[in-house]
Amino acid sequence: MNNSVANTARLLWAGLRALLVLTVVCGVLYPLAVTGVAQGIFPDKANGSEITENGKVVGSELIGQRYDLPLKKGQETAAPDLKWFQPRPSNGLGANSVNTQYKLILSGATNRSGDNKELIDWVKAAKAAVVKDNSVPGHPVSPSDVPADAVTSSGSGLDPAISPAYAQLQVRRVAERNHLPADRVEKLVEQHTDGRILGFVGEPRVNVLQLNIALKELVK
Repeated sequence: MNNSVANTARLLWAGLRALLVLTVVCGVLYPLAVTGVAQGIFPDKANGSEITENGKVVGSELIGQRYDLPLKKGQETAAPDLKWFQPRPSNGLGANSVNTQYKLILSGATNRSGDNKELIDWVKAAKAAVVKDNSVPGHPVSPSDVPADAVTSSGSGLDPAISPAYAQLQVRRVAERNHLPADRVEKLVEQHTDGRILGFVGEPRVNVLQLNIALKELVK
């Protein structure tokens, strides 16, 4: 009987010591080591890839933002502020989600199939809006010129970037709304176009937030 109690006590104490050691190693030392290495080697990425303007954090390179006019009475969705470059649609998880306007509570795709009527209606409406919003006198936009990312949301619904084609499509509208020469705005897009990662991974892209910050400086 005494041996049984002693063995049980010894096992419990061994288990407790293992728990304490693993808690310290895995719950304290390892996180501190990883945090220290990350802050030392790539602090910018470790802190969320923050984008600053005049010393103030205005967003992240990894999370998209919308540029809308103030919501009017009776409106469910604010109209886009067309003096800024617009991101791709942010349907997120669709009607069952709070993530319909680049909110960070949830992220995810709409999970609609290519022949889903609701998705088809979204795409048609988005294409019509892109054509209407970006057509300026003397330079109408053809529906065939609208790139896919202008009418579809990304897998996360939070994509911060658009294709160079979509950025170029918006150049004349942005130039007209801000009373700028179109060639200056076009050059701004070219300056903020990032190529493929390592030269072959992914597609060329334009970070909308960084582009709009540069546009703001150009307008001053």
